[in-house]
Amino acid sequence: MPISKYKYLMVYTTPLVVIFSLLAGGLCSYSAVILLFGIIPIIELFTVGSTANLSEGEEEIASKDRIYDYILYGLVPLQYFILVLFLILIGNEELTLVTKIGMTSAFGMSCGVIGINAAHELGHRSTRFEQTLSKILLMTTLYMHFFIEHNRGHHKTVATATDPASSRYGESLYTFFFRTIYGSWVSAWNLESGRLKKSGSSFWSWKNEMLRMQLIQLALIISIYFIFGGMVLVFFVFGAFIGILMLETVNYIEHYGLGRQKKGESFERTMPAHSWNSNHPLGRLLLIELSRHSDHHYKASRKYQILRHFDESPQMPTGYPGMMVLALLSPLWFYVMHKRIDVFKKTESGRFLV
Repeated sequence: MPISKYKYLMVYTTPLVVIFSLLAGGLCSYSAVILLFGIIPIIELFTVGSTANLSEGEEEIASKDRIYDYILYGLVPLQYFILVLFLILIGNEELTLVTKIGMTSAFGMSCGVIGINAAHELGHRSTRFEQTLSKILLMTTLYMHFFIEHNRGHHKTVATATDPASSRYGESLYTFFFRTIYGSWVSAWNLESGRLKKSGSSFWSWKNEMLRMQLIQLALIISIYFIFGGMVLVFFVFGAFIGILMLETVNYIEHYGLGRQKKGESFERTMPAHSWNSNHPLGRLLLIELSRHSDHHYKASRKYQILRHFDESPQMPTGYPGMMVLALLSPLWFYVMHKRIDVFKKTESGRFLV
């Protein structure tokens, strides 16, 4: 598979366009936004993704091939290069506000695609090295608690009313933002508090990872303030927040309107039918297979390069970038997705959904 493994180098498209946006200035500073949420959604409207999966033998080879890991690891120093470049350039007083907004949006794209999405993949790995890389990335977008809540919370309660990161039928993206951002942060505190209580450790101790994360992020904010100044800090926070909104928009589209049935005191196992899937090629490559989300929730330990398509999973009408744009237009989102949900619930897989 000499060609297929290197197709994931496409993930470097976003950081390269972000760097161009930061350096070019003027209206070109909006290049990253135009590419990710303009050009790519239009292209994906006219593409159909492959439903083909690797064979067992190919899976075994791919899962052990370190090239896939190195592609992922390379995003970490690149994200920090973009962070430092952004902090240096955004402080230029000669830049217009329009240019600074464009540069901040470009940095936000990097936070969403690398700072959180790559961190998401690394956070599911089993080694301490890779999990540390995940947290290092999440620090750049001030969302380190995602590591705790997503792995120990969301994957356990996904597609239920108790999960702050699962959107509900009829819930707009904007209502979801308020519920998930606050709810996920509180959930992370509760999860860490429960872990400490079980181990007999004090909440007010260095063993509390949530406390450590808040202090690390605070240290980053203070450092930026003293090194680059208050205005640079403001733009950094706005850029990081754009990354957060990108993450939560992805959360919104991934499980919208899908629910697991309760069996006794617990819920049924998470199945491919409980996540929206997309096989559109550009979204798959730019987001390192995040859009094959059904298999990710079915078995979270599977690396991105071996995620599978399931015929029984509900399919999005286009790729993730386009679906994120659609989610911003709530009436149109409801019109498109409710029709799909109605059709899906008549299938063998969908008829068991809540």
